[in-house]
Amino acid sequence: MENRTIEFYRKSADYILERIPEKPEIAMILGSCLGSLSEEITNQIVIDYKDIPNFLVSTVKSHAGKLIFGKLGGKNVVCMSGRFHYYEGYEFEELSIPIRVFKLLGANKVILTNAAGAINKSFKVGDLMIINDHIKLTGASPVRGKNIEELGDRFFDVSDMYTKELRDIAWKCVNKLEQQYRTHDGVYFYSVGPQFETPAEIRAMRILGGDAVGMSTVTEAITAAHCNMKVLGISLMTNMAAGVLPQKLSAEEVDVAAENAAERFKELIREIVKEI
Repeated sequence: MENRTIEFYRKSADYILERIPEKPEIAMILGSCLGSLSEEITNQIVIDYKDIPNFLVSTVKSHAGKLIFGKLGGKNVVCMSGRFHYYEGYEFEELSIPIRVFKLLGANKVILTNAAGAINKSFKVGDLMIINDHIKLTGASPVRGKNIEELGDRFFDVSDMYTKELRDIAWKCVNKLEQQYRTHDGVYFYSVGPQFETPAEIRAMRILGGDAVGMSTVTEAITAAHCNMKVLGISLMTNMAAGVLPQKLSAEEVDVAAENAAERFKELIREIVKEI
């Protein structure tokens, strides 16, 4: 494992800062369910991941692989359309790169969205879950290795990783919009993928307190907590997890559910950005 210094991340940030007129206030990482939100950002400046020094490249076909800067809800935002996952072959430590770069760009809040499988049997496909905590029992930490003091402390608290202040704002927006789908608080269970979980694994996750399961978000949230950034995480239930229903899981099922909910989900995220 390579021990990176602050200069490694500054090289990425400096490249970006030379190409944008204003520093972003809010960073957004959009999962499969919300990539089209990036189209609503105005005054766009688009930078391909592959052009940014020391950045990563998305290998998932449904992820655009672009950083988009501009205005949303009256705020300066940077939007990551397409994210990186452990299952693509990246090490956990590499997955810290985007959040650390966003911190150096000036963002102090991050909104993370994802498509997830519903573990909680009271959830339904199309429901939203505002993440109040997560469970991660596999793999190393994204901030493993020599600590970078300029970004955060060696040992750091994560008891409010999914920041209550932002969760309260999200609930305020849910109630204001009177959305036509149900929203829950819940615990996100991290699974490395790319295979979907087995029915036995889902039963174990349910016993341990997981409400939804997915293959992203957690490494980003941990890195943001290390960087003293406020985090809001929202999951869209795109399928019932393995064993909940007598049917096989498929990526196509996830994509269809995400597309059906996209407009309503975008409306909520726009309102949240305005209120933050």
